[in-house]
Amino acid sequence: MKKHKVSTTESERITTDAKPVKKARTGDLSLVLLTVILVMFGTVMIFSASYYKSISDVGDPYVYLKRQGMWAITGFIGMWVLSKIDYHIWGRLFKVIPIVCIGLLGLLFTPLGIEAGGAIRWIGFGPITIMPGEIAKLGLIIFVAGYFDKYPRRAFDFWKGVVPVVLLTGIYAGMIMLQPNMSTAFTIVFIAGGMLLVSGAKWSHLGILAGGAGVAGVAFIFTDPDGYRFARFTSFLDPFADTLGSGWQVVQSLLAMGTGGLTGLGLGNSIQKNLYLPEPQNDFILAIIGEELGFFGILGLIIVYMILIWRGCHVAMNAADYMGMMMASGITIMIGIQVVINIAVVTSSFPPTGVILPLVSYGGNALLIFMGAMGILVNISKSAKL
Repeated sequence: MKKHKVSTTESERITTDAKPVKKARTGDLSLVLLTVILVMFGTVMIFSASYYKSISDVGDPYVYLKRQGMWAITGFIGMWVLSKIDYHIWGRLFKVIPIVCIGLLGLLFTPLGIEAGGAIRWIGFGPITIMPGEIAKLGLIIFVAGYFDKYPRRAFDFWKGVVPVVLLTGIYAGMIMLQPNMSTAFTIVFIAGGMLLVSGAKWSHLGILAGGAGVAGVAFIFTDPDGYRFARFTSFLDPFADTLGSGWQVVQSLLAMGTGGLTGLGLGNSIQKNLYLPEPQNDFILAIIGEELGFFGILGLIIVYMILIWRGCHVAMNAADYMGMMMASGITIMIGIQVVINIAVVTSSFPPTGVILPLVSYGGNALLIFMGAMGILVNISKSAKL
């Protein structure tokens, strides 16, 4: 029987055709799922927490729900877009982004700045408002990741590594303190410290950073001529000492969580949201969750956050390069810090700071920034060695 001889060209063609087609990676879809869960849960709780406040303020019980819904849709679009953009592009802009952030923070002290609640934290461009402090958090993460990716050895050098990060952090924190917004300033300092720790900076250098931040914080608190900052900072030690003054918000929060017990009063049945707890849909939304869904509701929410933080750490540890590792670490640190501080504030374990619960509390700027950060994290996970 005559055997068919395969030519070299034909053999090469068959071998080439037999190669499997490499599919584009979709990234860590658990990050998307967890984000969807938190945003949807937050939207429901915002509606429940703000129902009576909406009626009292504008006569429309759905105003906060409609606004948060629009921001959530915009956030998902932004998250999808950023998940498609190579994160290295942001890292290469590490010299430009700080200039943009400082410029936006500077605009707060111009006629474009909008004052609300005794602070100037927003820039108004017609119907659009921007919160530069929230942008500065992500801007700092990108700067540190891009800077140490370009100069990785500088992470071990005090003057060339730590000082530039501390200097930029100090500028951000100082400008944010002038708003005044102590909570965001402290959050930025914590993010910088966490990223320096991940980068491999020496403990002695981190100690200097911590000491400097502590001195600056104490000076800011005690140099207030009216004593308001000191009273607010120490109110958590005994909030019932001034239940009608500095301790009012924390006391109402504790009453809400205590009333909820293990299983809660039921969705929509909160009492403290009936104009007792100020701005219940914002940084104290966890108190309403505790009142309506009880300890088990809060425990479930914390578990979701823990899984999200774990997945963020997993992406950082398996990132394809140093920039991806640093950027993923910074985003995860930002989320973790805000979750811990918010829970501590609501339970009177930390001074009232105004730090929101990521992806759950009301607020368009913060929601867009966090969802955008999750999009970047998804993009990093596409090239991670998962």
